[in-house]
This record gives sequence, C-alpha cells and structure tokens, in this order.
Amino acid sequence: MSLNYIKNLYEGCVKPPTVIGQFHTLFFGSIRIFFLGVLGFAVYGNEVLHFICDPDKREVNLFCYNQFRSITPQVSFSALQLVIVLVPGALFHLYAACKSINQECILQKPIYTIIYILSVLLRISLAAIAFWLQIYLFGFQVKSLYLCDARSLGENMNIRCMVPEHFEKTIFLIAINTFTTITILLFVAEIFEIIFRRLYFPFRQ
Repeated sequence: MSLNYIKNLYEGCVKPPTVIGQFHTLFFGSIRIFFLGVLGFAVYGNEVLHFICDPDKREVNLFCYNQFRSITPQVSFSALQLVIVLVPGALFHLYAACKSINQECILQKPIYTIIYILSVLLRISLAAIAFWLQIYLFGFQVKSLYLCDARSLGENMNIRCMVPEHFEKTIFLIAINTFTTITILLFVAEIFEIIFRRLYFPFRQ
C-alpha cells in the first residue's frame, strides 16, 4: 500500500467537502462521543446497585430493575443511534477515497454532488427515525418512582421502586434529544451549503 493511497484515504474519509460537514464530524460528533462516555456511563454505570423497591428484596429489586431497564434511555441506544447516523457519510467518504475523489471534485462534478446529497438525506432520515424512537420510547423525563408489575412473583399489587439519579437521567435524556435535533439541523444546513456553493461559488477548473 503506497503512501499516496494512505494520504488519499485519510483526506477522503476524515474531511467532508463542506464546512458544516466538517464541523459536525470533527467537532460536534466528538462532543457527543465525549458526552456519552463521561456523563452517560457515570449516570447509568451503577444503576442496578441503587435501584431499590419496597419490599427491599434482592429478587424483587432485580426483577423490577429488568422490567424498568427495558424502558430506560440506555447509553447503548444513544451510541447505536450515533453510529447508524454516521454510517452513510462514512461509506461515501470511503468510496471517495478508494476512487481518489477529493473534496473539490465532490462539489465540482454533479454526479458526486448528487450522491453526497443523497447520503446526507439518508442521514437526515435515519436521525429523524431515531429522534421519533427516542420520544416514543423514552419521552422527555425520568420519574423518581417506578411502579413495577410484580404479579408474576406472587405479589397482588404493583411495587413502588425508587429510580436512582432520576434528575441526572432527565438531563441526559434532554441533552440527547437536543443533540439529535441539532444534528438534523446541521444536515439540512449542509445541503443548503452545497447548493449555495454550487450556484454562487463555483470552483475554478
């Protein structure tokens, strides 16, 4: 593998052809990863140890926690969402690197511009679906009390459980929804930047 190929691979895969695309990939994406890694795991890392129900029995706590966890905004969901949204752009830049297509060529040739816009539209669609799933599954707030349906354990009533760090989880959930909204807006702005540069700032041949 030659040094020129490695250089083209690096330039093609790392730097999108637009300023907004570079901002989202290199800066905003890094902030999201840092946020998930630091705050996300700090809030959800030891959740099972502090999830307490009434009565405070180990089997009851574990049963209710497993029931509660299925509707909890886990860090893994947000990480999976981030990866899925970035996949179309990564595939395009990998294709561009293999074909030795530089940034200027993407905006100069209509076929490459259209393909890139389609990849951005696909990312918008995936981000919008993920945003809808977040709202549908998790909402915007984590309550301090969770009512556990423990009839399969022989209990005749719902068991009340205390959700640890519910306020921090609510902040985390709002932040994830905000990041998703900003991501969609950045993708839309990137399409307008491409159209604007194609119409008013053509590259010199």
